[in-house]
Amino acid sequence: MYFKENIKLLRKRRGRTQDDVAQALEMKRPTLSGYENGVGTPNLNALIQFSDYFGVAVDTLIKVDLSALSESQLTQLEKGFDTFIKGSNLRVLATTVDPDNEENIELVNVKASAGYAAGYADPDYIKILPTFKLPFLSKQKKYRTFQITGDSMLPIPDASYVTGEFVQDWNYIRNQHAYIIVTKEDGVVFKVVESRIKEEGKLKLHSLNPLYLPFELPVGEVVEVWKFVNYISSDVPEPNREKDQLAAEVKSLKEQVKAIQMKLDL
Repeated sequence: MYFKENIKLLRKRRGRTQDDVAQALEMKRPTLSGYENGVGTPNLNALIQFSDYFGVAVDTLIKVDLSALSESQLTQLEKGFDTFIKGSNLRVLATTVDPDNEENIELVNVKASAGYAAGYADPDYIKILPTFKLPFLSKQKKYRTFQITGDSMLPIPDASYVTGEFVQDWNYIRNQHAYIIVTKEDGVVFKVVESRIKEEGKLKLHSLNPLYLPFELPVGEVVEVWKFVNYISSDVPEPNREKDQLAAEVKSLKEQVKAIQMKLDL
């Protein structure tokens, strides 16, 4: 039973006093204080009141030690992604934290990506992945880095390390944005996504390299989605030859116009 610890934790995370919560729930402050101290035992109606107020299921308030969750997991819970409320819509993410209980960024390199689709939900598998930090990223969100292969996403080079933000609810996938998609059959793919989940139960995946045709992926084949945040590469991008050629042609035209104007002024 974690009820007393959980309601106190959630109250403090919201920056609310006991008076604030008691007034919102239309109960006396000593009653709320008794619940938080374990002196009083809430009845069913009181449990439902707390559940509605915090947006957390009664079962979660009672059975889950919220203090053991990471910051990103707590943030997801507070946004309404509760396993007892959302059921299968909640995607439980295996993760690792540092000694200060802050989320690590796990690195899935090319070698590890072969087994990631099978081990992504296994805490023991995730624990063996290398970890690092990117201090400019939010501590309230969960990130993971994947090494990509091939040239389908040029100008992002082959073997780049692409970092993504975990997407809990796939209904929030934004069209024409890049995502890392973990699939059951094809492993880890990095593509620009067109969501057709509501209409057809599919994602349409596009490459940045026009030589590769888009293809459709049934949502049932998807196990994880990560929104592209940034990438790291040791390769210097190749010059944009088309852009350079266009600039040279414009410069040449300007010089020709200038020469014509000079002749007309004579």
